[in-house]
Amino acid sequence: MVVAMLQEDNGTSSVASSPLQVFSTMSLTRPALLSSPSSPFKDLKPEERGLYLIHLLLTCANHVASGSLQNANAALEQLSLLSSPDGDTMQRVAAYFTEALANRILKSWPGLYKALNATQRKTNNVSEEVHVRRLFFDMFPILKVSYLLTNRAILEAMEGEKMVHVIDLDASEPAQWLALIQDFNSRPEGPPHLRITGVHHHKEVLDQMAHILTEEAEKLDIPFQFNPVVSSLESLNIDQLGVKTGEALAVSSVLQLHNFLASDEDILRKNGYSLSGDSASSLPLPNSGRISRFLNAMWSLSPKIMVVTEQDSDHNGSTLMERLLESLYTYAALFDCLEAKVPRTCQDRSKVEKMFFGEEIKNIIACEGSERRERHEKLEKWSQRIDLAGFGNVPLSYFAMLQGRRLLQGYGFDGYMIKEESGCAVICWQDRPLYSVSAWRCRK
Repeated sequence: MVVAMLQEDNGTSSVASSPLQVFSTMSLTRPALLSSPSSPFKDLKPEERGLYLIHLLLTCANHVASGSLQNANAALEQLSLLSSPDGDTMQRVAAYFTEALANRILKSWPGLYKALNATQRKTNNVSEEVHVRRLFFDMFPILKVSYLLTNRAILEAMEGEKMVHVIDLDASEPAQWLALIQDFNSRPEGPPHLRITGVHHHKEVLDQMAHILTEEAEKLDIPFQFNPVVSSLESLNIDQLGVKTGEALAVSSVLQLHNFLASDEDILRKNGYSLSGDSASSLPLPNSGRISRFLNAMWSLSPKIMVVTEQDSDHNGSTLMERLLESLYTYAALFDCLEAKVPRTCQDRSKVEKMFFGEEIKNIIACEGSERRERHEKLEKWSQRIDLAGFGNVPLSYFAMLQGRRLLQGYGFDGYMIKEESGCAVICWQDRPLYSVSAWRCRK
């Protein structure tokens, strides 16, 4: 497994203390090509194969970044021979990073890129999108823990409230709100009048959620209303949310806010900041732009609680090499999670790797500007942004964290853990942070 491969000699299990860390400080010269890649490569130990692929990826990225296309092409050719979407963990990871680097080169030739993609129809397959999200939900405990912690924070904030309105900024999974309806039904003071507003860009997804939740509420005899809002988050009109006076409001955002960050980069450029090298990581957070406007809009609704789940990774660096190194850490850990639980021949595993993680990797590595939407950042940066918008952190309760840890143990997910960080939860794989869950209330 990659996590085992990335352990230090002293036996610690931190993915952060890996050969990637060593390579990031090395002068990246091209490794000697194997004279006959297929045969000698198979004879190497898994750790040695992984290290070779990592070094080859970094070397290729260095050539891509410097514009040395001939050398990049040679490295891509060898990576294509040695990586495989059906192989071991590092071969699978390398396959998607190889594809992403090739896409980045093609994008530097817009005419060639457009010509190659001219006849490809962009399909908007709702059922496939929902299916892959469901597979991610089933194969990883991450969303389960996120939903549990979010619901617990909402229940605690809404104690004694008789009219509760929950806004779901990505209403794609009814399981979260089925659990909340059942939890509200078990309150000693009885359930509140519950209204859930779901935001999603596909009407079919909202219709299905409305049917499932309404059926459950009727079965439990809970006063319930579902308000569907067909919109992307970027195009959302706050008035569509239908917030009413007298309601206690909660907001849930799961893996959504990072999509707003592209415009913040544009603002920094317009203000004359240089977005190159290590200086980019210490640049001030802009107080305008889509992310700030959106958070300010959420604050204007005066929610009693807002719970945010985001990938806890630093994939928004200004240079290709920064993003490649950081995303290699993250996706090696995520692919390792699947390697530990799901057979390599499982088609559903391949779908999640290709359509979920593979598309994220491609966006992080191949795209720039407003086209690069997967701008994951660390909890510390999100805390700064949300604080600037007028929110104060609400520490997740001991009971909520206990329930989250029990959920992980109950599902038998060895290797996962939850760390507490400044009152927030960070879900990790072998000490490697993967996703964070944080709760917030309006500061008056």
